[in-house]
This record gives sequence, C-alpha cells and structure tokens, in this order.
Amino acid sequence: MTYTIATLGSHSALDICRGAKDEGFPTLVIVETGREKTYEKYYQTSGKLGCVDECLTLAKFSDLLKPEIQKKLLKKKVIFVPNRSFEAYLHFDYRAIENDFKVPIFGNRFLLKIEERNRSKNQYFLLEKSGITYPKQFKDPKKIDRLCLVKIQEKTRVFERAFFLVENYQDYQKKMEDKIEKGIFTRKQLDQKVIEEFVVGVQVNFNFFYSPLSNRLELLGTDTRRQTNIEGLLKIPASYQIDVIKKMGAKYEEAGHMAVTVLESLLEKAFEIGERFVAASKELFSPGIIGPFSLQSIITPGPPKKDIVVFDISPRVPGSPGIMATPYSYYLHGEPISVGRRIAMEIKKAVKTKKFAKIST
Repeated sequence: MTYTIATLGSHSALDICRGAKDEGFPTLVIVETGREKTYEKYYQTSGKLGCVDECLTLAKFSDLLKPEIQKKLLKKKVIFVPNRSFEAYLHFDYRAIENDFKVPIFGNRFLLKIEERNRSKNQYFLLEKSGITYPKQFKDPKKIDRLCLVKIQEKTRVFERAFFLVENYQDYQKKMEDKIEKGIFTRKQLDQKVIEEFVVGVQVNFNFFYSPLSNRLELLGTDTRRQTNIEGLLKIPASYQIDVIKKMGAKYEEAGHMAVTVLESLLEKAFEIGERFVAASKELFSPGIIGPFSLQSIITPGPPKKDIVVFDISPRVPGSPGIMATPYSYYLHGEPISVGRRIAMEIKKAVKTKKFAKIST
C-alpha cells in the first residue's frame, strides 16, 4: 500500500496536494465542517482535474488529536504535512503535537514551537545562535527611542497578531490603552508582546528547502506579502492619509502573496544565512530543519552595501503558493518546482531509499 500525503484544509493545502499528485501520491485533506467546499467540490480529483482525492471532515479541527481519527490516518499510511493552521487550530498545544499526535509528520515537529515568541527558546533565540541579523528589540517600552513595530497576539483571533507603530513610550502607552479599550487584545497579553525596531527596506521572503537526504539547501523561490488595510491606505493621497488612519487605524493583516525576484548579488548572502539557520537548528533542535522553511526578511540599503535583516521565521511550509512563479527552482531543477511538489519528491526518494526516518518525526 502506498503512502498518502495529507494536510489540514487551510493555509497551503492545495499546494501540498497538487505537488503530491504530480509525484503520484494519493492525497487527503482534513477539513472542518463548514469549510469543506473548496476541497470537496472545487478542487476534488476528477480524472485529470483537481488534486484532492479525499476529504476527512471533522466537527472541529482539534478533533484531529482523537485516537479514533488518528487510527484512520495511520490505517491509510498517512504522511502529514504541517502548516501554520495545524498549530493554530490545535490551540498551539505543542506538547500534544510532539507527544500525542502519532501520525508521521514530514519535517521536524519539535521545531514548530519556535514560532511562539513567549518561549525562551524561540525564533529569536535561534536567530541569535545562528548569527543572523534581526531587528533590535526593546523589552522595556520606556526605552523606545526610534520608530518601532509592536506585535501582540489578538484576543479573539488567536492565530492573528495585532501590529501597531510607536515612536516613543508616550506613543506606546496611548495606542496600547486605545487597543485594550477596543478589545483587540487584553492587558494580560502584553506579557507576550514583541517591540522591535521598524526596519526600512524591501520585504522579501526567502523560501528555502533543506534536504537531509542530499544534504543540500535549495532556494525554491522568493515572494512578498500583500497586506490589508495598510496597502489601501498607502494608495490614498498623502493629504488625506493621516485623517483616514486616525479614524480607522492601520492594519497589517496578510491577504495574499506575490512573486518577487532579487538581485543575483544578494543570493550568496541569502544562502549564507540559510545555511547558518540549518546548522543552528541541527544543534539546538535535533534533528534540525527538514524540508521547507522561510526566512522573512527586509533588504536594507547601503552603505556599504545592501544587507538582509530577518524579522520572522516559518519553520514549516510557507504561506505563499506562488513561490514557483520565481525562477530559482527552475535554475536548479530545470523546471519550476512548487513547495508541495518538492516535499513529495523528498518523500518519494526517502521511501525508495528506505530512509523515511530521515525526513519524518
């Protein structure tokens, strides 16, 4: 019986399924009642069309941890590909993800928790140990002496973060109290805030793939985010922007991604920081990164020359399915390769060479 590649019906499920189908694997999407139509209807496999062979519909995503559900997945020889929604809809219960979820995961399940900034050994810890430049942080808001971005988990949408700009402590206090009053986050959540320097430059996500089987780091593609409502606000004439922002506020909520290329002179630097990340992840979170990860970065100007500042890490499937629209995987493989297909290629090779343990946890 062949393996089935499965994932949660959110985030990047279609990218994972299309790539799996292209490499000959059956696909399964785990969906929540009320969110199944995209997978059961519009992208269901029908002859040469579609990429979702089967859906497993649950009352709620967190039911994935129930023994009877896991038994079904194990019977189908499922290899589960985690995305950010997997963590969010399991309520960021990393103890359960690491110990109670018995289905083989493609990648390192013990690395997922670094995304939570309230942990001591989080992504900033990993960046520090990697020697990778990241924005200056202010633990004490009274010491804010430049334009900073404050990041706090939202009260109701726990998988989203609220962002707001501040330039000093007084500005921070005023905006913090306003947002608490509006119910965006609670005073208790301030303990988990991150205050970091607002780095001015061009945002580029470097989407890598590390193959333990080949011991090779690959750049699959580069993209940038489309965010609401900040992009809409920036299209308003400057004479109106301040008044409009005062009334509705600026938000940095992700709405999508688009492909973007970078100068070839930056590629060596990008690979260098990617290699540092791989090495540090192996040392600190054994067995280290497996498969896709994204270093969300800002390219800053010189002098003396442009540099790359990493402000966020995605230690799993990145959120942009348009990565293959950039030429970097084509330069390496001779054809555009999506993240989903590259995952399936690695799984196929691991099964063929009997090295499945090297790509799963």
